[in-house]
Amino acid sequence: MAELVAVAVDPVQGAVTIRSDGDAEHHSAQHHDAQHHDTTSMAHHLGRLDEAGVRWLWWNAATARALVTLGVRPRRCWDLGAVHRMLVGGSSSGPEVVWAHLNGLDPSTIPTIQPVDLFSQSIDAGDPETPVGPDGHVRPEWVEGAWTSSHDRMERWARLLFTLQAAQERELAERAALESTGTMSHVRTTAFAESATEVICAELEHDGLPFDRTVGEKIVAGFVGRRPTSPGDETVLLAALDRAVLAHLPEGSHLDLRSPDQVKSLLRRVGIEVPDTRAWRLEALRDTHPVVDALLEWRRAERIRTTFGYGWIDEHVGADGRLRGRWSGSDGSAGRMTATAGLHNMPSEMRPAIVAEPGHVFVRADLGQIEPRVLAAVSGDLKLAAATHDADMYAPIAERLRVGRDIAKVAVLGAMYGQTTGKGAEALHGLEREYPIAMNHLRRADESAQGGHDLATHGGRRITMSSDHVDGMSSGDVRARAAARGRYGRNAIVQGAAAELFKTWAILVRARIAPLGAGIVLCLHDELVIHAPAACADDVVVLVDASLQEAAARWAPPSEVPVHFLADTSIIGRWSDAK
Repeated sequence: MAELVAVAVDPVQGAVTIRSDGDAEHHSAQHHDAQHHDTTSMAHHLGRLDEAGVRWLWWNAATARALVTLGVRPRRCWDLGAVHRMLVGGSSSGPEVVWAHLNGLDPSTIPTIQPVDLFSQSIDAGDPETPVGPDGHVRPEWVEGAWTSSHDRMERWARLLFTLQAAQERELAERAALESTGTMSHVRTTAFAESATEVICAELEHDGLPFDRTVGEKIVAGFVGRRPTSPGDETVLLAALDRAVLAHLPEGSHLDLRSPDQVKSLLRRVGIEVPDTRAWRLEALRDTHPVVDALLEWRRAERIRTTFGYGWIDEHVGADGRLRGRWSGSDGSAGRMTATAGLHNMPSEMRPAIVAEPGHVFVRADLGQIEPRVLAAVSGDLKLAAATHDADMYAPIAERLRVGRDIAKVAVLGAMYGQTTGKGAEALHGLEREYPIAMNHLRRADESAQGGHDLATHGGRRITMSSDHVDGMSSGDVRARAAARGRYGRNAIVQGAAAELFKTWAILVRARIAPLGAGIVLCLHDELVIHAPAACADDVVVLVDASLQEAAARWAPPSEVPVHFLADTSIIGRWSDAK
C-alpha cells in the first residue's frame, strides 16, 4: 500500500501534511504582508508528493475540492467520510459523525454550537486549542471550521486522521469476515473506489460540462418565448403561454394551469373526468379532446421555463461556457453518484446545447444491460452468466423461457424490482425454473429487507433497512410496508453493486485518459461522457473499453463462466447526437 499522508488544506492559511512517521510540514499560502495569498509553491509541493505515489488521507470531499482548486489532481486517497458511508450506510458523514462512530460514542450526544448564556458558561469546555472536548466528541466549532485558524490547529486536526483510518481498516476486516462480502482486499478496494469517486466529483464540479449558451437560450426561447425584460413583462409572456391552452375553453375562462385541482376542473368542462392529472394518464387521453394535447405541450414548456430556463442558464453556466453543479459520490442508499443543477435529469430537449469545444469531441460510453449482468456476477448463477456473452443477453434468456424478447426483459427487470404483476409475471415462473440461483439471491435480499435487516452489496457497502413501528398500524399496513422494503432491498442489492462497478470503471478511465488530455465531464447513472481532443478520440475509445474489462476483472467475483460486460461507445460532437 502507498504511504498514507494526512493533509489539511485551507486556501487562506495554507496546508499541513503529516507523513505516517509523524513528520509534519507546514505550507503557508500568505505573503509576508498577510494581505495576499500565493498558493503556487504550496500547490507545487503537494503536486510533487502526489507524483511520488502517496495516498492522501483526509476528512471528507471538501479537501478533494480544495486540492483540485489548487491544481492538484490526487491519484490516490482515503476519504474518511466516503468510507464511513460505505461502512455505516446513509448519507451522514461529517467529521463529528465519523469520530463518534469510530469511538463508540452515542451519535445522539454529538454536541452542536450553542449560544453562550448563564448556564453554558459554567460548563467545563476544556482547552479550546484541542480538537476533542471533555465529552470525548470533536468540538463543534472545529467541525465548523475553527481548525483553519492556525497551522498548529490544522496539524492537530490532521493528526486525528491516522487513528480513524486504522479504525476503519479494522471495521472493513470485520465486514469481510462477518458478512461474507469477500476478502479484506476486496472491501478495501471498494473503500479506495468510494474515496477516489469523491475526487472525480471534485473535478466534475471544477471543470464543468461544456455548454453552448447561445444554443441553450434558443432552445428555451423555442418553448417559452423570448427572455423577459422585467417581472411585468414575464407576467405578460406567461399569460400568452396559458392562452394556448385556455383557447380551447369557452371565452372568458380563467384557470390556473399550475394548480392540479383547477386543471381537473378544466378537463371536466370538456367532459373528461380524471382522478389526477399525472402525465401518463393524460397521455392516454390525447385523442379525446384538443385541450389535452395543448395541456401536455404547455407542461413540457413549463418544465423548461421553471427548471431549465433562462434562470437556470444564468445560475449554472459560467462565463467560460461550462455548466456546473454540486456532485456527491453516493446518494446515501445504494451508493450511486448524484448531482445538482439538473445534471442528472436534463431533458433531451436541452441536450443539443451540450457541445464539445473546438478541436474536441465527446466520447460517450453507456454500460449495456448493466443490472442483469451484475446480477449474474453477484449471484454466481452460471446459466445467467452464460447469457451475458450475447451482445443482447435478453435474447438467450427469451429462448430458454420460450417467450418473446420483450417479455423476457420485463420479467428480468421485474424480478429485480419486485414487480410480480403485468405482462412479465408469467415469465417470472420461468426465471425461477431456469435461473434459480439468481432468483434465490434476490429472494434472500427481499426477505432480509422485509425483516428490517441491513443488507450488504457485493463490495461491502451497507444498505440500511429498518422495520416500521407497528403501534397503531393495521396488519395490512404492516405487510404493505414490509413488502415495499423487500422490493427496495432486492433492487438495491443489484443497483448498489452496479454502482460499485461503474465507479471502478470511471476511476480507471480517469487515470488512463489523463495523459491524452481528456477528462470525464459527466457521470450519468451508467453513462460516461468524456471531453477529449479530436485527434486522440479513437485512442480514448480503446481505453474506455479496456478500462471496463479491467474494472470487471477487479470487481467481479471469480466464476467458472465469467460475466461479460460491454459498453455502447460513440464519438459525437454534441450530447444529443448519442443514439
